[in-house]
Amino acid sequence: MAKNPDPTLKLSTSAGVTRTVDDWTTMFHLCLVVLPGRPEAAAWIPVAQRIFATFGDADCRCAFVVNGSEEVARRLLGDVEERVMTFVDPDSEFVRSLGLERLPAFVHLRQDTALVASAEGWHPREWQRVARQVGAAMAWTVPEVTGPDDPRATPGWPVSGA
Repeated sequence: MAKNPDPTLKLSTSAGVTRTVDDWTTMFHLCLVVLPGRPEAAAWIPVAQRIFATFGDADCRCAFVVNGSEEVARRLLGDVEERVMTFVDPDSEFVRSLGLERLPAFVHLRQDTALVASAEGWHPREWQRVARQVGAAMAWTVPEVTGPDDPRATPGWPVSGA
């Protein structure tokens, strides 16, 4: 079950910038799409891009979290990795700190690092619920999470096997 992460946990970007979770949330909420470090996870990049396109100008920081190394993130995201903030979690420490059990996941953290909402696996209605909560918190337009070419609903991959 998802929970508040350890605010003192260090989280690094794919570009090598490392700060604590608390530092990353000092100015903005975090709107995170967490992907397993496997090629099949690329199917959720368009979903994340729709979310990020709407919330990109809101008072939240949109980012990917790839459950893998910098190299895995670059291979998985391709040129998207250069345009969108991407955190890497090679040891699954951040994912486990959040209490996530299945990926992909959609997570919203407040500026105090508290978990506001999350959805694990790919259940479009659950991801839409999280998007509505982000929109409400930001007083912002809510994106339509689902699209015509999205993957079918799935429980996703267990974090241990992601």
